[in-house]
Amino acid sequence: MMSRKTQTILALAVIAGIVGYRLVRSTDTPASAPAAAGTSDVAAVASKPQTLGSLNFQPCSLSSAGSRDSLEAQCTTLEVPEDRANPQGRKISLNIAWVAPEKESDLQPDPVFFLAGGPGQAAVATYPQVDAAFSEVRKHRNVILVDQRGTGKSNLLACDTPDDADFTTASMQAAAQNCATQLSQKADLRFYTTTEAVADLDAVRQAIGASQINLVGVSYGTRVAQQYAMRHPQATRSIVLDSVVPNSLQLGNIFARNLDDALALQFAQCTKTASCKDKLGDPRAELDTLLAKLRAQPVTVQYRDASTGEQQQGELRAETVAGLVRMYAYMPAAGALLPKLIHEANGGRYDNLMALTQMLQGEMKDAMAMGMQLSVVCSEDKEGMVANGADADTVLGNQMAEAMGAMCASWPKGTAPADFHKPLAGKVPTLVLEGEFDPVTPPRYGEEVVKHLDNARLFVLRGQGHNVIGAGCMPKLFAQFIEKTDPKALDGACLEKLNYVPPFTSFNGWEP
Repeated sequence: MMSRKTQTILALAVIAGIVGYRLVRSTDTPASAPAAAGTSDVAAVASKPQTLGSLNFQPCSLSSAGSRDSLEAQCTTLEVPEDRANPQGRKISLNIAWVAPEKESDLQPDPVFFLAGGPGQAAVATYPQVDAAFSEVRKHRNVILVDQRGTGKSNLLACDTPDDADFTTASMQAAAQNCATQLSQKADLRFYTTTEAVADLDAVRQAIGASQINLVGVSYGTRVAQQYAMRHPQATRSIVLDSVVPNSLQLGNIFARNLDDALALQFAQCTKTASCKDKLGDPRAELDTLLAKLRAQPVTVQYRDASTGEQQQGELRAETVAGLVRMYAYMPAAGALLPKLIHEANGGRYDNLMALTQMLQGEMKDAMAMGMQLSVVCSEDKEGMVANGADADTVLGNQMAEAMGAMCASWPKGTAPADFHKPLAGKVPTLVLEGEFDPVTPPRYGEEVVKHLDNARLFVLRGQGHNVIGAGCMPKLFAQFIEKTDPKALDGACLEKLNYVPPFTSFNGWEP
């Protein structure tokens, strides 16, 4: 079985994201539960059973972790064959949520489908955290959330995870075999790929009676959006690709280099600031020193647990520090603290770094459906799971690619269409968003996508990381795009107001 630590590290190696590193949960609570402030009109509508196309919905509430507010919605399921070549075989109940528009009198016929990242995140659980970015869009359009098969409440593919595995390739392969054996009792793991998910989305589109839909994908969700547009061009009104994964890309050993490139940009905020460089030195050199020290000898650390406040003891290892660095790099506002944390650890003060790595591991638990993730990656990207000598000296090195390659060697694999990795082309209106400092899907990926499309526009957001649809005035531009489907008419001057987060030179913040 995969340990919790193993799951954390592997989740960091694949396109996590979904919505980047915004972890949320979803609960179906009674319709009488308190609604979010300002949602009384919507709640009045959502409190009654509704029908959309041929689907009958019931009231439900979606909530995000750490918030007392809830998002009123309607929920239902749609049964689809696990294997469409055998329609009489096992069925999957797709979990679906419908977030109603604020102005039903001006309802537009083309809903917006939100596609979560990962692979392994669930749309219904992820959406509440980004709902604010959809506020203008939701005034006139339905938002539809479908938990991709293998995630959330759509036959979740997650394994039990004891804490005693190591990181050798043999251990990873054994973990995958055990996980596959466990999950095969409830699923044929060959049929939990992107291609099958695209067919599910179109089944939902038909069931709700929409002739065309708008697709909004984040991270791995951009792959789903592009694949849908390829297979169902007539049903695709527009697509928004936030932190895009090009169709042509093979996931695998790309992550180590992308992280190092992003860290160079983020750490430069310190080295080019005299006060930061004077107090904290060169963050990359300090990080290399710390990782080398921990690879040679992990350190036992006394630290205060961030969730309980109690004193704990744990072992700080190089791979857990590398994982923390990567996840902080997703969000430059958090990454601004990394130079200080690394410098403190190099001075023998490991407790803050240890507390944060433990908190990360706890929050990452259950954030990804690892079985579904392996079904997607092993079926679609197995050729990319190889070591790259040029990555040996990176923060992540080749451990992730080698471990995933070992796991994929024993994982049941589905098939992908022959043109699966062909770039999306054509005239579909497309808005592509990238963060300048994204450690997973850098701006060059956006450039790769738009050069094949006739009606596309790329925005690179200054100083931003992964998942940028909610940054600055981007929600306004996003809404304008959905309304007019004219990406080249968008005026992105408002994005110039975005700025860089200064590096922290103390735990109180940056220099005044």
